[in-house]
Formats: sequence, structure tokens, C-alpha cells
Amino acid sequence: MAHPRKNGPDVQNISDLVQPLSWFWIFSSELFVCVSKLVVKLSLLSLTGRKTIKHEQRQTRFRTATKEKDLNPVWNENFYFNISNLNSIPHLHLDAYVYSEIKATHSKSFLGKVRLTGTSFVPYVDAVVLHYPLEKRGIFSRVKGELGLKVFLTDDPTLKSSSNPLPAIDPLPRSGLLASLTQPQGHVSNPTPMTAAVSNDRAESRHAFYHLPNQNPQHSSTTMSQEPVKYAADEMRSEPAKIVRMYSASSQQPVDYTLKETSPYLGGGQVVGGRVIRSDKPSSTYDLVEQMQYLFVRVVKARELPTMDISGSLDPFVEVRVGNYRGTTRHFEKRQDPVWNEVFAFSRDRMQSSTLDVLVKDKDLVKDDFVGIVRFDLNEIPTRVPPDSPLAPEWYRLEDKKGEKAKGELMLAVWIGTQADGAFPEAWHSDACAPADGSTAAATYIRSKVYHAPRLWYVRVNIIEAQDLVVAEKTRFPDVYVKAQIGHQVLKTKAVQARTFNPLWNEDLLFVAAEPFEDHLVLSVEDRVGPNKDEVIGRVAIPLSSIDKRADDRMIHTRWFHLDKPVAVDVDQLKKDKFSSRLHLRLCLDGGYHVLDESTHYSSDLRPTAKQLWKPSIGVLELGILSVEGLHPMKTRDGKGTSDTFCVAKYGHKWVRTRTMVNSLNPKYNEQYTWEVYDPATVLTVGVFDNSQIGDKGSNTSNKDMKIGKVRIRLSTLETGRVYTHSYPLLVLHPSGVKKMGELHLAIRFSCTSLVNMMHIYSRPLLPKMHYIRPLTVVQQDALRYQAVNIVAARLSRAEPPLRKEVIEYMSDVDSHLWSMRRSKANFFRLMSVFSGLFAVGKWFGDVCTWKNPVTTALVHVLFVMLVCFPELILPTVFLYMFLIGVWNYRYRPRYPPHMNTKISYAEAVHPDELDEEFDTFPSTKSPELVRMRYDRLRSVAGRIQTVVGDVATQGERAQALLSWRDPRATAIFVIFCLVSALVLYVTPFQAIAVVIGFYMMRHPRFRQRLPSVPINFFRRLPARTDSML
Repeated sequence: MAHPRKNGPDVQNISDLVQPLSWFWIFSSELFVCVSKLVVKLSLLSLTGRKTIKHEQRQTRFRTATKEKDLNPVWNENFYFNISNLNSIPHLHLDAYVYSEIKATHSKSFLGKVRLTGTSFVPYVDAVVLHYPLEKRGIFSRVKGELGLKVFLTDDPTLKSSSNPLPAIDPLPRSGLLASLTQPQGHVSNPTPMTAAVSNDRAESRHAFYHLPNQNPQHSSTTMSQEPVKYAADEMRSEPAKIVRMYSASSQQPVDYTLKETSPYLGGGQVVGGRVIRSDKPSSTYDLVEQMQYLFVRVVKARELPTMDISGSLDPFVEVRVGNYRGTTRHFEKRQDPVWNEVFAFSRDRMQSSTLDVLVKDKDLVKDDFVGIVRFDLNEIPTRVPPDSPLAPEWYRLEDKKGEKAKGELMLAVWIGTQADGAFPEAWHSDACAPADGSTAAATYIRSKVYHAPRLWYVRVNIIEAQDLVVAEKTRFPDVYVKAQIGHQVLKTKAVQARTFNPLWNEDLLFVAAEPFEDHLVLSVEDRVGPNKDEVIGRVAIPLSSIDKRADDRMIHTRWFHLDKPVAVDVDQLKKDKFSSRLHLRLCLDGGYHVLDESTHYSSDLRPTAKQLWKPSIGVLELGILSVEGLHPMKTRDGKGTSDTFCVAKYGHKWVRTRTMVNSLNPKYNEQYTWEVYDPATVLTVGVFDNSQIGDKGSNTSNKDMKIGKVRIRLSTLETGRVYTHSYPLLVLHPSGVKKMGELHLAIRFSCTSLVNMMHIYSRPLLPKMHYIRPLTVVQQDALRYQAVNIVAARLSRAEPPLRKEVIEYMSDVDSHLWSMRRSKANFFRLMSVFSGLFAVGKWFGDVCTWKNPVTTALVHVLFVMLVCFPELILPTVFLYMFLIGVWNYRYRPRYPPHMNTKISYAEAVHPDELDEEFDTFPSTKSPELVRMRYDRLRSVAGRIQTVVGDVATQGERAQALLSWRDPRATAIFVIFCLVSALVLYVTPFQAIAVVIGFYMMRHPRFRQRLPSVPINFFRRLPARTDSML
């Protein structure tokens, strides 16, 4: 028997080996130095498939034990590698090689390998088992198999101690070869010092979203390298913008509803035609918004304050006053050394005073007592220019009303900065409060905030069977089903009559759960003893945190759970008083799906739940929310119409909320945010709302935040590197018709960090693999999406300031699937627009056939003869024609993002009753007569659709009747025609037949008849199944 050589080709059949021994080499192509003690740990679980293995050595490596004569070896061994530079993790890779050893010849043969990139390394809590297919050595190799790995990052010493001992290695590489292996060519690492706190990096690694003022080094490694920027010391005021009206000729909507391009002065300079013209003033990291100067006052603490009351106590608070604007801190009861650490920001545009007064007062029921004051001249306040460190607070002696020194000191820091200042997000803002409003009671509802939506999982519950059920009535067979509940989600299996008291269901139930898992999966087996009467046989409560996670379609092992008696209702007592009944289940958290929590047409994130399946980001999206102009008043205050507006932007898991601008119909926000982009086929949504949680609610008695309008921007329609500055009309559909509520001014830039990765994404499936391996039904998707939106709304409504449920639902288009006559007509006209090109080609060909233009018809005859004689030119001609059309249309390509269009939405000519029906609740709350009228109208529309569907089915059935002998004479004629056609085509060249048919179709009108042709008359006489319809 011939054995393979030591370095020979792969062994193709393991039965040819003598005493095969399988083992596993795994090593990193990097040399990791133990500095921060962050550990990469691998649990090698299993290998399935055929094994023929050879070994290759390189650098630091670890080896598993040898498994003899095993086609499915299981190792379950752990290895760890030390990493010194945490920022280099995305650029590292890990190689796992599988070999086979033959004792007789002492030879080793290569089976396959698996390569993992550093971007797939996740924390320990997110790690799940993944099975990777082995990469073959050559395309002719028949070796196959999969390797099960669990790779994660951890700094837990207990996990490290249970793993393999790390061999002693040099702390620095001895040659340049190792460095070239550890990092790609052209990459220059910037190692961080050891003083970087690992705990902080670990906490920040959970969220990949960063607000621009926070200069996070982890985020800077993924963004494009930019030239150094500086903050402007003085304010850059924007000149009146040049408005360029842009609208499509195919959708002639009112000019007031169209998009307008602007050329504002932003932090980086003036934007003209998507390009930034740099100014002489230094630029800022806030280069997509106008620089706004603020007076910042940080009130830290006070000491040695005097007592004011007779009882010798003091309830101090601080009032910061600039002109008519004032802000107050919270007060402390009976404290002479209070600590506030609060920041106030006053817009310099609205300052009407040259002095800043900081007063310390004593809280009293009738009138607050004056304690002391510190006064500043605004002309002498320093300006902070980042990246300077924050201004150090100083102690200031309090003065009395006469300007003399008083008892007590106040620690303050006063400076002038911009919205790029780190204190800006948490500061109390004067431009977000009314001038006479000195209370901070509503401060929680007006601050800007960045939210992170919870990570959602699909919980798959496979209910297989129950065993040894005990029912109260022994005289009948129980009709049992299982009710599963997670939070407010309740699903049931079908009822089964258990003749042997061991019912079998084998049904899958799907739920949505969010991290951290707070709820339990509660399963109850119930007996349907009568109509609307069920009795609980037993219950079991399973913590969601104990359920296994998976990222692929691997089979999960089943488990038996003992049922508890129904008397124990509390979750903590469900483990008591067990009896013999039990439930057979297969449970898992499916991380291979993307949990749909928004409309599928406007998805902002398409990644799966499992972080190990995430691909590297392809770019960065930057959004500057500049202002809103011409707002429609949403409430009445002091006899005048006004609005308290804020903006909400959503992309992926990151939600942002601007500060609320109170009493302003033309608010200016000038806030900038950034997101990492993983797929260009995603949509950014920006909405404007009226805050109903502060001040007088006006006519809004429901206490809900009122929607003003929203804008959707699809990233794939944006050019990379271009700055889009446009004013978007805020169009909202009301029961009275479409209404423009104002204009939202935005600046958007999409920067690409990897053009190759972005182009590669266009060849990838839109959704994760599990959506195609085990697809969800449409009914399941709608139900799960509704539950996911409710979970996200419940979590974000508990934040400060809260994002209320009506905001989440409006931004997520939760009602986009409901019936609307207007949407149905709009979709019909969209479909007609899609086929308008085919209709135009058909009309042109009809003109050719009727010789409307003899010259064109003659040329078409010549072209047709050329294509028939040279059929190999057909496809090249078609593709060349499309290429030329694409190149020609490049000159007229859209220069602006798509926006809401009332013409396409069919919102202009819609009937008022159809709008009233669209805004009706589900189920309907209208009068029975109105519902009956609408039902009859829907029946008439459905009747026309039914007729069209029936006509299409009739034509198909007539085509089937050609050979079915349902009409024997018609079938005989068609069969004889087919025989004659076959004989003619056998002896006649195809080109001649094609020329004859083409010339016959394009014959002159004098050779045509007004009656239908013979083939059409024959086809219309064929029978269909309409005679069998009841």
C-alpha cells in the first residue's frame, strides 16, 4: 500500500491510512506580549468530517491532543494568547490548522485550516459556538469538514488559569518578519501606553457609537484620517444662504414642497455645491454645524456659608443670572458646605448684559434670602480653545449687596466656548428655556442625549412533548396545549387530545427578548375542560440567561423540565413541590437573525444579533442638525402660538435627541452626531417633535409628544465625501390633507473608509444567512416586529430624558403595514411607472409596425436583418446600449438626497373620506353606517382586482388547454401545427424563419386587416376553468 510522502499531496480517503491519528495545531500569526493581561481564549469543541492531516510550523503555536481513529473528534481544550496593544485587535488574525498523523510512516498530512480576523473577537458574554468550514489546500481536494470554535476576549484570571500554560516568549520580536506578519502592509500602529485603563476600554467597547465631542481613540481608528483641525475662537456667523430649488420633472409637486439646496457657513467653511471652501479662520471638529459661542458657568461647591434662619440652618442654592436669563441649581437642606457641580450655558447671541451675576441664596417658603454674590465682567472672561484642558475652577469670596466682602466662598469656573466643549451636552442651556424660567424642574426633558437601543434576540421555543400529565378529572382524556409567555408576549400551541397522557406537539414558538434579560420564559400546560374554561396542569419558569445561544442552524440538545404544581404562582416558588409531570423542550437564543424592529423598507441596520457575525464598518455617517425654520405653532402660550421642539435621529442601534428649544418657531440646534456604517443600503431617519412634557400643554390634553415631520435619507444615494446641505420640507399627512409644518435644515456627509469592502457588500445577501436557511413567515415577521418595537419603546422611555413610545413608533413606521386606500393607489401608480418604459417601447414598436415614420421603419428592418444574421451580436449590443445610456445619464444624475414627494405618495388628490379611513384606529371606532359604506367601497375595489386576477388565470389555463385535449378539435389542430412547424424548421434555416416572422409583424398597414389575427382568434376559443367556478 502506497502511503503519502511527508510533504506530499492530501490523502483523499482515510481508509487508506494505517492507524490514523488526528490532532489539531492552532497558532497566531502574531506575537502577543502580555501587558494588559487581556486574553484571547479559544475552546476547541468538535471537528466533523473526513480527516487527512499534515503539519506546518510557524511562530507561537499550541497543539491539542491526538484523537485516534475518530472521524468526529471532540477536544474541548482551551488556549489563550496575550495581547499587548488593544487598538491592534481589528488588524490581527488567528489561524487554526488541522492535521492527520500516520504512525506507520511517521508522516503528517494537511487537512484544512480556519482563519479568523480580529474583528470577529467578541467579549466573553457575547461568545457562542461557531462551526467554520475547513479551507482546502486546492480546488481538487475532496477533503471536507468543519471545526467548532469559541473565540472571545476576556481578562478573567480564572479562565486563564484553567487554560494551557503560555510558554515563555521574548517581550519584543527579534526580527522585522514578525511585525510584518502581525499587521497588514501599510498599516502603522499607534500603541497606547500601559496607563490606558482596560476597564474603561472594555466598557466603551460595548457601544460602537461616539458623540463627536468625546475624542475616543477607539473610534478614531475606524474613521478616515483627516487633517488637523482647530476650534474657532470667535463666532462664524452664516450669511444669507443661496437657495437653489431642486425637484424632479417626473413628480410635479408644489415648489413649496420641494427640496432646497443651501450654502451655509459651517465650522469648516462655506459649503458650495457639496464642497467645503475653507475660510481663514481655524476649523473645528464640529465642521457640519455653525459654530455658536456660549458662556459656560460651572458651579462646583461652596464652603463656610453663613447661617440665615433663626434656627441656625441654611438651605443654599445658586442662581446664575445674565440679563433676563437665569438658571438655578438644586437646593440642599441644612448644608453650609454644599456640592452642586452643575454647568450652565448661555448663548452669546441672546445676551443683553455685560455682567454675569452668580448669587447664593437661602431657600425659603415665602421669599428666598440673599446670602452673597460673585460678579464677572463678560469682557474679561477667558476663552477656552480645545484641545486645551478644562478650565480649573477657583474659589471666589462672596460679596454682599454693597460690594463688601461677606462670609463664605464659592468655587466657580467661567469661560467662553462653543458647542464642541465637553461640558455642552450636560449643561443647562439658556436657549432651551424661556427667559423668565429660572426653574430646573424640566431640565430632564430638554437636554440632548444619546441613547443606545437594547440588543434584541429571537427566542426559539420548540415544544416537543409532555409526559405523565396528571389531570383532575380521570373520566376523560385531557385536551391539552402549552401556553408560553415572556413579559407581555403570549403564544399558544394547538390543543391535542392526550389519550396516553403523553401529548406530542413539536411546534416552534418565537419571541423577542432584549439584553439584559430581565424576564423569565414561563410555560404552562393547560387543559381545555370547556368553552372559555382552562385548567392549569403544571408550570415551569426558565430564566432567559440560562438558555443557550447560537449563531447558525446547529441543532440544540433537548432538555426535560419538571412541571410544578399550579398552586405556585410566584416565580420564586415555582421550584417547590415538584411532581412527576415534565415537559420536553428545545430552547435557544437565535443570534443568526437580524431582529426587525422597524419597517423593512426603511431599515437602518441589517446586522445579525451575534457580534461574531458582524463585518467591519465600511464608513462613517456624520449628521449636522442645523435648524428648523417656519414652524407651524403647535400650542398657545401667553396668547401667542409657539412650539417647544426637539429633533430625534435614528440609525442602527443609536438614537440621538437634541435639546428642546422652548418658545421658538425658528429654533437653531447646531448639534453634530456620527455613526459607523456597516451597509450602504440603510436609511437614516430624522424626526421633529413638539415637547409636551414642559410648560403649558395647550390643546394637547393627551400629554403625548406631537409629531411635526420627519426626513428619510438612504445612504446608498449619497456620494462619499460630499457634504449635503439642504432644507427638507416637513410634510405631514393630516385628516384634512397634506400640510407643511416647516423646513428642517441638515448637513450630511458619508465618508467611506474601505471602498473595496463597500463594493463587496453589494454582492452579499441583504439579510443574515439565517433568514434564508430558516426563513420566517410574513405573519411571524409582523408579529415579532410589533413586539420588538414595544420592547425598544419600553427601554428608551425609562431613560432621562425619556424617548416616549409615540416617538419610537413614529420613527419606526410601526403602522406602515396597515391598510390605506391612498397607499394602495400610490403603489399602483408606482407599478405603472415601473412598466412605463415597457409601454413606451411597445408604443414605439407599434409606430414602427404601422409605418408612421417610414425612414425609422426601414432602419429597424435593416437592424433586424443584421441581428438575425449575426445573433452573437444581440447581447453585446444590448449591454453596449445600456452602457451608453448609463454614461449619458451620468451628466443628469441626482445631486441631492431623495425626499418626501406628495405626487408619488398620492397625497394631493386623495379623497377626504379616504384620509379619514387611513387615520381611523384598528379596530375601527366609526359609526356602523360609515364602516358599512367603506366596506362596500372596498368590496368594489376588490371586485375589480378579482376580475383582473381571474383574467390572468384564464389566459394561463387556455395555454394549458393546448395539449390537454379538453377541446379535442383545438388540440388536434395545434398538434398538427406543431408537427408541420417541426418539419419546416428542420429543413429551413432559423435566420430565414426569423426574418419572415419579423417582416410579417412589421408589414405595411395596407397589408393588414382590422380584424384580430388567426392565432389570437384560435387562442381565445380555447376552454378555461371558468365553467367550473361556482
